[in-house]
Amino acid sequence: MSRGYGSGGDGGYGGGGGYGGGGGGRGGPGGGGGYGSRGGYGGGGGGGYGGGGYGGGGGGYGGGGYGGGGGGYGGGGYGGGGYGGGGGSFGGDQLDNLQLAKQDWTKDVTEFTKDFYVEHENVKTRPAAEVSSFRRENDISVSGEGIPNPVTSFEEASFPDYVLAEIKKAGYEKPTAIQAQGWPMALKGRDMIGLAETGSGKTASFLLPAIVHINAQPYLQRGDGPIVLVLAPTRELAQQIEQESRKFGYSSRIQSTCVYGGASKGPQIGKLRRGVEICIATPGRLLDLLNMGATNLRRVTYLVLDEADRMLDMGFEPQIKTILSQIRPDRQTLLWSATWPKEVASIASEYLTNPYKVQIGSTELSANPNIKQHVEIVTEYEKYKKLVGILEKEMSEEKKKKVMVFVDTKRNADQVTRDLRTEGWPALSIHGDKSQGERDWVLAEFKAGKHPILVATDVASRGIDVKDIGVVVNFSFPGTVEDYVHRIGRTGRAGAKGTSYSFITSDKAKLARDLVQVMREAKQEIPPEVQQLAHQARGGGGGSRYGRGYGYGGGYGRRRGGFGGGGRRGGYGGGGGYGGQGHKRW
Repeated sequence: MSRGYGSGGDGGYGGGGGYGGGGGGRGGPGGGGGYGSRGGYGGGGGGGYGGGGYGGGGGGYGGGGYGGGGGGYGGGGYGGGGYGGGGGSFGGDQLDNLQLAKQDWTKDVTEFTKDFYVEHENVKTRPAAEVSSFRRENDISVSGEGIPNPVTSFEEASFPDYVLAEIKKAGYEKPTAIQAQGWPMALKGRDMIGLAETGSGKTASFLLPAIVHINAQPYLQRGDGPIVLVLAPTRELAQQIEQESRKFGYSSRIQSTCVYGGASKGPQIGKLRRGVEICIATPGRLLDLLNMGATNLRRVTYLVLDEADRMLDMGFEPQIKTILSQIRPDRQTLLWSATWPKEVASIASEYLTNPYKVQIGSTELSANPNIKQHVEIVTEYEKYKKLVGILEKEMSEEKKKKVMVFVDTKRNADQVTRDLRTEGWPALSIHGDKSQGERDWVLAEFKAGKHPILVATDVASRGIDVKDIGVVVNFSFPGTVEDYVHRIGRTGRAGAKGTSYSFITSDKAKLARDLVQVMREAKQEIPPEVQQLAHQARGGGGGSRYGRGYGYGGGYGRRRGGFGGGGRRGGYGGGGGYGGQGHKRW
């Protein structure tokens, strides 16, 4: 029984040995096949990222899992084997243990400085009328006491030379609206609320002041936790923030780390114990590590809650409150959100002191007018054919145009992607059951345009910031019109034009009225049948000739070999690897 990575194969991640032993019980993560015996994400048979499971015979990552079977992510199609077996779970984080030791902030507390803002002469002498005009032109709204004027250049922000050097190295031309107003607020050391969409430049809005903050504090000592803590809702967003953190902190030799669920705790614990100035974390994993004693938050003096609305939507409020109880009350807190529901306002009023508030645009439900919206009423059975028609139209014009397809379930994400790949389309999927390595690989392929079609569930897509998506397809219409606006907002970024296509079934009629309102406000052409559906929903009567629609077993109605053909030891893998055979469509 081998516990190695394998010994060969045709250029894959390992040959006959496998990603571990063949074991049962709580044994090795893998079995007889290998982490790709022909270069793929799975072995040639009976093993791969499974074949006994990511934890042996019945438990682990599915009891069967990522590998084995014929076909797979290639070898004639996106599938062939099953989705794994019926085993246990990945383990996850201990979200139910919310009890941590009460902190005493009356002793052994390091003094710190948090006001570093030196107003540039140009900013200080700028006429009030010019300031008002700048805010109006950039759709900036502000509130609070003693609000600083916005800056119009990086030099006006009075950043130290080492920060300016990193800004220039990154190739930024001028501050975005949120940076122009947010930097002076953050540098003054006050708590602040920033309301801005993903892609607005908000990450640099809190990271650059964080670098300045860290460099003014005493060096970390053995056993100290981080100075800056950033809480984010998803691992993808946390990873993106860490990439920016490494870039901007490089010249100051500032160490950062990223902790999130779905990955091994060992390396995360090791990095925390060696000492980092910046920790970017998802709430569940951080709370788990705090319970284990892997780190502490007594040195945190700069706290960021990023995408606070999403964290609350995902049920993280208890974890956030427990984490905040471990941080000194005189810290500086920056709360960022795309929307301003009462739950976010409640958190802000409880944990922020006399904050500034800056808002870019409106938090009211509105769609970007640069996005051309297409909405069509369909049955479940019609969706796939119509999706292919959209891809043929859009990708014939620009072969590597990035297309993001939203579906409602993990099962549909895999099924749609499998069918697209079978027909030669360069599609990959992302959802919560993917391993971290696979998620990272899929995102890199999508961003690079090597696989320009990404099929995603809502939860998996949160925090993914890809700026040049040309088309969004709502294969499964979301449960709220707010989510519809957020989804289509993935395209049409930074003044670019974008296109969205949405399939709506008659069982979503209750959303049609709000959808029509959103389209009307964005000056979009509203199909008569969508208006009729909205009218029926308003009146509460009238059937629809479209019917409810239904798929096979929760799918969208295409069998194509079933969803588990290869039995319990099947899964994402097989002879062909991540390839895909047959003619290519692009």
